[in-house]
Amino acid sequence: MSMFINGLQYVIPCQSQFSSKSIEQLVSEQYQSLSTTVKNCLQDHRIPAANKRAEEAFQALQCILHELQSKKLSRKLEKRAKREYKIVQSIRRLLRDRSDNVVRRTDKSKVFYIGKATDFARKSEEYMLKTKAYQEITSGRCPLSDMLYAVQTLLSSLVTQKALSFQQYSKISPRLNKLELGHYHGLPKPHKPGTRLRPIIACIHAPATLVSKFLNDLLVPIYLNVAREITFINGIDVIRKLEKYILDGHFQTTTKFIIIDVTDLYTIIPREGALHALMRFLEKNSHHGKVGTLSIDAIMRMARLILDTNCFAYNNKYYQQTRGGAMGSAFTQVLANIYMFEWEQDLIKHQTVHKAMYGRYIDDIFMTTNQIIDEIKTELEEAANKDINIKIHYEIDT
Repeated sequence: MSMFINGLQYVIPCQSQFSSKSIEQLVSEQYQSLSTTVKNCLQDHRIPAANKRAEEAFQALQCILHELQSKKLSRKLEKRAKREYKIVQSIRRLLRDRSDNVVRRTDKSKVFYIGKATDFARKSEEYMLKTKAYQEITSGRCPLSDMLYAVQTLLSSLVTQKALSFQQYSKISPRLNKLELGHYHGLPKPHKPGTRLRPIIACIHAPATLVSKFLNDLLVPIYLNVAREITFINGIDVIRKLEKYILDGHFQTTTKFIIIDVTDLYTIIPREGALHALMRFLEKNSHHGKVGTLSIDAIMRMARLILDTNCFAYNNKYYQQTRGGAMGSAFTQVLANIYMFEWEQDLIKHQTVHKAMYGRYIDDIFMTTNQIIDEIKTELEEAANKDINIKIHYEIDT
């Protein structure tokens, strides 16, 4: 169990010592992997990878790898490597012999979770029924070809209308040799009661994936520019803003902390409501009807395409997501953020008037208040009733 707690970032030491491959084979494989990554990085930054200096560096890398593989381990390290090798082998045997067990990376962390496959299936089905965000494709026909046709048709149309450059078209067109229908899986949330699942649609090779990433890259900088003051980037950002709140003299003995969780954000935002919010956002933050080189109309057509092609496979069936966006599609997060940004404006104004702190990271909100509990509860209840689609759960602590 301790091995799983270490999580994805933990590197089990010196396991190549137990490999049946020769040192030359191990060095060759490691060198190919590392050198390819480095060369791609150099290429991305337009740094030559074929000059004399680079060649010397790669030769040195190969020598270092050979030296590390040939070096004799200390007794202490060898003992540890053998012990952890046995642990890995026992885990493999356990998973092989117990096909009813599933190992998943936990949500928002790098540790592993072992659970029963039947529990994962039950929770997934319960989530689908609760959110009503997914509709089974009853024809039984794989929707991949229809999705591809829809993407290619729209992109070709945008190029013909000169709304999209040929370079942009080439960048976001589906890669035909890698096409794959998305599939559904749930990431366990052990920090939540009952270890609920976060639904993920793994759609890295879906037809609209590159379009989704393209819109995300276009809109995220604009969104962050508009909403940076109330957006938490990470935990350190929260601490810094809390420190500023204290330095400004607003932290008092009456200060209370409020944590708000938005339930199932990605699957509860209404499709048309989210698109209307996106339209208003674009109109407010465009220049002569354009965002960058793209017209608002072109962006909206691509946004609708992404939502229209949210299809996936699960448990030998095909589904289409009819509500919200796929968690796994890059565009979904910025769309949800834009929708939430409209919803939270009254809360932001309230907090500003009362010189209180407000910040949000996707579906998690942190606030402070010096009001009495009944007053702030009234404000929170008004926020909860503002939009029938947004369901929140809040806790107030001193």
